[in-house]
Amino acid sequence: MKKSFDIIVVGGGSAGMMAAGRAGELGARALLVEKNDRLGKKLSMTGGRRCNITNAETDNRVFLENFPESKQFLFSPFSQFNVKDTFEFFEKLGLPLVIEDRKRAFPKSQSAQDVCNALINYINQSKNVDVQLNTAFKSFKIKAGKIIGINTSAGTFFADKVIIATGGLAAPETGSTGEGLNALNEIGHKIKEPDANLAPLRTKSKWVHKLSGTSLDDIGLRFIQKNKTQFKVRGRILFTHFGISGPMVINSAHKVKGLLKKGEVEASIDLFPDHDLGSLDKFFIKLFDDQKNKKLKSLLNTLLQKSLVEAMLNMLESDMIDLQVHSITKQQRKSLVQIMNDLRFPIQGTMGLEWSIVADGGVDPKEINFKTMASRLYPNLYLIGDTIDINRPSGGFSLQLCWTTGFVAGTHSTKGF
Repeated sequence: MKKSFDIIVVGGGSAGMMAAGRAGELGARALLVEKNDRLGKKLSMTGGRRCNITNAETDNRVFLENFPESKQFLFSPFSQFNVKDTFEFFEKLGLPLVIEDRKRAFPKSQSAQDVCNALINYINQSKNVDVQLNTAFKSFKIKAGKIIGINTSAGTFFADKVIIATGGLAAPETGSTGEGLNALNEIGHKIKEPDANLAPLRTKSKWVHKLSGTSLDDIGLRFIQKNKTQFKVRGRILFTHFGISGPMVINSAHKVKGLLKKGEVEASIDLFPDHDLGSLDKFFIKLFDDQKNKKLKSLLNTLLQKSLVEAMLNMLESDMIDLQVHSITKQQRKSLVQIMNDLRFPIQGTMGLEWSIVADGGVDPKEINFKTMASRLYPNLYLIGDTIDINRPSGGFSLQLCWTTGFVAGTHSTKGF
């Protein structure tokens, strides 16, 4: 196999495939190095194997509000390749997209593997890109302070430009094990230690664990510290054997992690978020009056999941489970209403990197020229995708960041050839 190229791209995931394909399209002789036995291993598993390919918010400024800590860096790359460009790009490759709730965009085929196949076809179209699979990146080859190539498990490869797309540490079973970040740290880049960012939350409360598999579709969820609500969200929640999950919970994880650094955090579920405590009590006064001869448990089962009803009643007086509504005292009713309005449990932290959709951490954005995605320490080194420390929510934002930074690096790295 050839040992010298114009450009080497390390990492055959979303950003790496986009960068290699773009470089090849512009005529550069490129090498794409991937440690797995196939390209796009993590990509083929995303979005429940459906692949939430982007978020269909076409206003760049509105879109970048989802990157509150990093948006100032991203205006330039998104002016070069944005959501509209992503739709056009994949449709030209024969992969039309559809928009679902919360503006999440998926391939019309509902297949993440089809997204991988489209990108592989894109790479192959130019006939300028060689792909080296089953090859682990080890370190940079440096001469006289300049990067001249990479050292791998298959030997040393040389190039005028190197693009690093090795990703973060989320889902390590797909090969995201951090060797790219380690190598960047060795040559002087400042790396923030990766941690689970978009991940489910853990609790030690046994009643939560016993509800594993139960979901609630429209509830309020508050996060409380020192008896003060720090922030609140509304949506769907899923109870698990370790705590809580679901898109709303996962997107809250980054903020919760920040709170936990300052002290203990409690989560509070509001089962009827359209009511405050007073109006909820009035609702149940009328409901109890209309259904006074029913068993309390049977009545509550018409409003909420049976497993949740049993868990709540067990938190109150145990004999309430078998009482009829007309036997419920005023204090018992108020206690029940209180717990439905403020169902609390402690949060210990996020699940580990193996559960995380995205891991934070990576190269400090200040060390990157986002007009080109080039390193400010090494002008012929480009950093893209999850290699950079950029926090964002779920819903297509991570992959759009990969498409954008990959395209920009693939474009600018070819200049001069």
